[in-house]
Amino acid sequence: MASRDGTPPAGGTHQRTLGARELDAAARVFALLADPTRLHLVWLLSHAESDVSALAEAVGAARPAVSQHLAKLRLGGLVETRKEGRRVVYSLPDGHMRRMVVEAVSHADHQVTGEPWHD
Repeated sequence: MASRDGTPPAGGTHQRTLGARELDAAARVFALLADPTRLHLVWLLSHAESDVSALAEAVGAARPAVSQHLAKLRLGGLVETRKEGRRVVYSLPDGHMRRMVVEAVSHADHQVTGEPWHD
């Protein structure tokens, strides 16, 4: 949506009509992120790429469980992988996911702490 003076909004917002396909795709993203462990994994990856072992330690979960969560995120297109020898490194493919997760966690922080809302 453009501002009152007709300029596009800041932050690289896409300028197009929202349709059923976009809503369905966005709902699938939110469904994948509805699990606290998967959300935590994506939040960690929003700060730096990592492998399964480091991610499992950071979220305090078993490596096989983290691997399953990462597989779901990868199949959903939310994370990417690359090989470094025998090690698989996970990362976020785009800034949209990074900003969305950071904003969601920031929003939750306001809810939990009672800090006043802001832009």
